Amino acid sequence: MTLYAPQPLLPMLAAEFQTTVAGISLMLTASTLGVAVAAPLAGILADQMGRKRVIVPAALLLGVPTVLAARATGLHELLFWRFWQGVFTPGLAVVVPAYINEEWQEGTGSAMGAYVSGTVLGGFSGRIVAGFIATQVSWRWAFVVLGLVCGMGGLAVWAWLPPGRHFQRAASAAATLRAMSRHLKNPRLVATYAVGFCVLFSMLATFTYVNFYLAAPPFGLSPAALGLLFVVYLAGAVGAPMAGHWIDRAGHRVTLTVAYGGAIGGILLTLVSSLPVILVGLALCCTAVFVAQSASNSYIGTVASEARAAAVGLYVLFYYIGGSVGAVLPAYFWNRGGWPACVALIAGVQMVTIALAASFWRPGKPAGALPAAGSV
Repeated sequence: MTLYAPQPLLPMLAAEFQTTVAGISLMLTASTLGVAVAAPLAGILADQMGRKRVIVPAALLLGVPTVLAARATGLHELLFWRFWQGVFTPGLAVVVPAYINEEWQEGTGSAMGAYVSGTVLGGFSGRIVAGFIATQVSWRWAFVVLGLVCGMGGLAVWAWLPPGRHFQRAASAAATLRAMSRHLKNPRLVATYAVGFCVLFSMLATFTYVNFYLAAPPFGLSPAALGLLFVVYLAGAVGAPMAGHWIDRAGHRVTLTVAYGGAIGGILLTLVSSLPVILVGLALCCTAVFVAQSASNSYIGTVASEARAAAVGLYVLFYYIGGSVGAVLPAYFWNRGGWPACVALIAGVQMVTIALAASFWRPGKPAGALPAAGSV
């Protein structure tokens, strides 16, 4: 809920803090950099301590900087707390996929699709809540409410998440680091990490800068209306579980290629000066991202024969580095050519995503059937 909740607030916050489009985009960059920095550490901790022992503290701690961000008196202080939101996020984003890959011996694609649906609904509701509260009350109360919801969610996870039955502790942190080094020598995993970079790059580039496009004439949407824009996330909520079935039947490569072919058409539709058509285009882009997330996370479980949490941690590292770049780089395209220039950049990255999967994602033996070599 918290990571991308400020997106519909960006035009409002840019005006309040008297900064540029590039300056306020650091709201997203700060948090995604925090995720990138902490992702490998979350993987190492989870391989040493177990999954639930990392997931629960991360879920509880995530609410703290969210509430404190409401007290920020300037942009730099707000960016500080946004960074710490990112730091606690990998305890969920890295460890939950590893938990799923371990606990589901069959139908992992479907299980991952269900998990991604949860992230879809969280991303949707976070933006809706933030946009509505900021319009009706203030952006500060939006952060307070999101932080309290995070705290309650952390308590629910602590109470309801079953302990892992198949977790095997890594021999040592050094062993996990050596496994990470081996992961980075696996061409299929490296290509998957590059796919992750491109996926979040295109996602943040699209759903950050489209807010400025739609807040300006002739659309002139308010923060609440921009929050409602993310109703397109519901298309992703529907598509993610279906993606799990497609992955199990057609394979990871075919599933991602079809989804991102639709995403290229979707981003081009946003150039049409019609809000309903733009919404359809954004729905296609959004659905492609969640399909790609399901495919990438489950493909890691297929390819990685050891230290799967560490393998996912590396994926999250590259994924959020891509998001950090995607939140900043399009600002230069925006300054030179507005939304059409951003669309050209995004479509190019989407084509690279398809090329990576088509070239490197070969069918592999399920990781669960391979020796686990002192790891998960």
